[in-house]
Amino acid sequence: MKTLNKTISLFITLFSATLLAQTTISGSVVDSNNQPLIDAHIIIENSIYGTYTDTEGHFILTVDMRPPFNLSASRIGYETLSIQVLNNNQIINFILKEGTDLDDTVVYGSRKPESVRESPVPIEIFDATDIRVSTATPNFYTSLENLKGVDINHGSLTFNSVNTRGFATFANNRFVQLIDGMDNASPALNFVMGNLVGMNELDVHSVELLPGASSALYGANAFNGILFMTSKNPFNFEGISAYYKQGITSQDAAGDNTYRDFGIRAAHKFSDKFAGKASFSYLKGTDWYATDYNEYNRGSVGTPDNISPFRSSPAHDGLNIYGDEISLGAALGMNLKELVQTYEGILFPIGSSILVPENNVARTGYREQDLTDYNANSLKADFALHYRPLADDLEIIWNSRLGRGNTIFQGGNRYQLKNFFIQQHRLEIKNDDFFLRGYTTSEKAGDSYDMFFTGLNMNKVGAEEWFGTYAGAYLQGAAQVQASGGNPFDPTIQEQLHTASRNAADQLVTIQPGTPQFKTLFNQITSDPDVNTGSKFIDNSKMYVVEGNYNFSRLLKDAVDLQIGGSARQYALNSQGTIFTDYDGPIKYDEFGAYIQGIKKLADDRLKVTASIRYDKNEFFDANLSPRISLVYFAGANKNHNIRASFQTGFRNPHTQSLFIGLNVGDVLLVGGAPANLDKNLPNTNLTARDAYFDSYSLASFLAFAASQGTSPIEPVNGTGMTPLVEPEKVKAFDLGYRGTVGPVDIDFSAYYNNYDNFLAEKVVITPNSGSTSDLSGIADIASGNYTIFQLNTNSSADISSYGAIIGLSTRIAKDFKLSASYNFAKFDFDQSSDPDFSAGFNTPEHKVKISFGNTNLFKNLGFQVNGRWSDEYLWQANIANAMIPSRTVIDAQINYTIPAIKSIFKIGGTNLGGKEYQSAVGTGYIGQQYFISWTINNL
Repeated sequence: MKTLNKTISLFITLFSATLLAQTTISGSVVDSNNQPLIDAHIIIENSIYGTYTDTEGHFILTVDMRPPFNLSASRIGYETLSIQVLNNNQIINFILKEGTDLDDTVVYGSRKPESVRESPVPIEIFDATDIRVSTATPNFYTSLENLKGVDINHGSLTFNSVNTRGFATFANNRFVQLIDGMDNASPALNFVMGNLVGMNELDVHSVELLPGASSALYGANAFNGILFMTSKNPFNFEGISAYYKQGITSQDAAGDNTYRDFGIRAAHKFSDKFAGKASFSYLKGTDWYATDYNEYNRGSVGTPDNISPFRSSPAHDGLNIYGDEISLGAALGMNLKELVQTYEGILFPIGSSILVPENNVARTGYREQDLTDYNANSLKADFALHYRPLADDLEIIWNSRLGRGNTIFQGGNRYQLKNFFIQQHRLEIKNDDFFLRGYTTSEKAGDSYDMFFTGLNMNKVGAEEWFGTYAGAYLQGAAQVQASGGNPFDPTIQEQLHTASRNAADQLVTIQPGTPQFKTLFNQITSDPDVNTGSKFIDNSKMYVVEGNYNFSRLLKDAVDLQIGGSARQYALNSQGTIFTDYDGPIKYDEFGAYIQGIKKLADDRLKVTASIRYDKNEFFDANLSPRISLVYFAGANKNHNIRASFQTGFRNPHTQSLFIGLNVGDVLLVGGAPANLDKNLPNTNLTARDAYFDSYSLASFLAFAASQGTSPIEPVNGTGMTPLVEPEKVKAFDLGYRGTVGPVDIDFSAYYNNYDNFLAEKVVITPNSGSTSDLSGIADIASGNYTIFQLNTNSSADISSYGAIIGLSTRIAKDFKLSASYNFAKFDFDQSSDPDFSAGFNTPEHKVKISFGNTNLFKNLGFQVNGRWSDEYLWQANIANAMIPSRTVIDAQINYTIPAIKSIFKIGGTNLGGKEYQSAVGTGYIGQQYFISWTINNL
């Protein structure tokens, strides 16, 4: 009993002490015009305690600390202010002076907090306030395009690919996107799905983007840049927030269609030790219709000279039409005259072929809009539990992210990603000095399918009957013309005969869209993973990652900032043979890396030296070392003119597709170059990857051989028939830059030069099916058409470089108006003659200009933003087609109104207000306009 009484007394004493130690501080944060500042960060210095201001600029903070202590307020674009707290329930009102964006704090340039000025590399930032009141697009993710040096390629309404410094694709394997440290890339496809399964905008705390090579700290694939998105911590951001957006997408091909987007976030701090949050969002709209029905000549640039307009020939192969690849030549190995000759005396009168020219005829294909409903949607959910066991900076986090959506992806073909699902689960322990995290990513392709093979296999049904009907109708029409005294070989008559014959064959044989028969056949083919008969692709791939970092600065008494870290990753590819050569079971492989970085300030803190080196090893390749050294010099009396220079080497491991792909995309078969892939059987052939890599003819000599009808010699690849297996790509990157303020203008300038070695490339080769390049049997195969066309993943021997410069200027006019502008120059250079078959795919405008003008407080609680972008024309090179993309000017704008009493912000906006539709790449839908109204409630 005495022991129990003592225990109770001790508990009461401790509980009372805790109550006595609690201190509550409240107040507000305003600017020099007495306007409230939303999302200002309030923190007790040298502690973990903090919060953020609400929509009225107010805050309340309760902590288990006794005064006195210092309370500071900070916000992007304003100077930090610190005030001492002396009493419990003290009211503190901060008035922050306008600062400069160059003083904003960033984390990821050096893996530690520092100002933008001090960052040794170029860096762009975007935060929750920008999302709330400055974005002029319905989707915050696409607003990143307004950052200087940033490109966004719009593949569809919900699939947008971020890139910097050129070599862009929709499968952008050169650019990394991290959400709370987790790689957001698809494990199988190895590229980011935009924000399709990413972050709810209500939970975005900050976005930082590093353009250029970042391998020295972040490993393979951080080759063109890296994007960091950090979510809000529930300890600091409590309450319930929600938004609703509605509007229309407007496009000439699709018309006007409703667009809706809804999201909610809830977070609560249960105690100083435990907090949790959950968020959910759902977007639904109509995707941009792709209606390019021109035919592009493969291997050449799409210009009026080599683009064939729709139905310019009976064998026309339209880009966004599928199934018109089935022709007499492809299906039966003959042209129209030969078909009639074959059946003379059986189906057609003897001598009929004299009325028939030697035309190749193709079936009428299905338009893309016949093979998809263009239903674009995205559902995202996020759950997190945060635990601080000691009520200090040590924090344990469990986080689960789930995403499901419909979108269209363009690679070698156009793919409908339907009910595509990705989930990520993370366990992390961290404090101010270290982090250790492990996470897994898994995905399922759902009901996704290849639209090319859907149309192709649907048109295989009744193909011979269709061609027979076509030929019969053509002969009947030609005979009637001749009988009436006309000339059936007149070009105008020829066009009329082919059109009438096509109509007759389509009406009698083709299964028409919208009919029950069409739906039945469509469902059958899109459920079948065999590309000979179906178009479904299967993906149940996974990725496992462990990584950590420790900063020794505190242990070293800040004598030097020293960090050591590392990571390990395993891929488990599982497409059941529909994407990879994993028909006999999942393919697993590993990679790991480690790095060390030191930062030291010298010369009276005017010179900051950062040096790092990273070691990485993939199980298929030799290890890579990636060193980086950078210098930042703080010039001027106030050290506010900052000059930086850096050199680093980066590398890029071949991605999963370049290692193990074995995918038929119609006219070519894609093959990966991993050593473990060589003896895998390739789909629809009797060949292996070893045959394709070590016994093939070059494309250039094959085309010359065909054009000369066999008189020009056909040559083995590299003289031996051998194509090198794929190896890691490397880059030497040089950066120079300046950040500073001259008068009222902030200046941020960067120039870069990149030189590439072993540039990852795709090479088309021609492989004899039964013969060999080592003797005449291979030539016999080529002459008889007994060959397979492969696209191999390898490296280019060409000397390739890219260079460019970016300058950004920003200033404030009449205090509240912010004007910013940037110019981006980007160029690449290589000797085409050193590798004639190589297609560089720079896919980036040489010149870009961006201008932003806005005021968050034009009148009380009323703000606006206008963003304009211009880019000149550029060449887009891809497997699907090559073409020049015209120059474009795009203007987005919005106005917003805040009602503090109901903690709400209303916004009305529109994108591409000039009205001229544009493409990011050949083959995609033209981007029209979006008009929207949104209501955001923030109760944080």
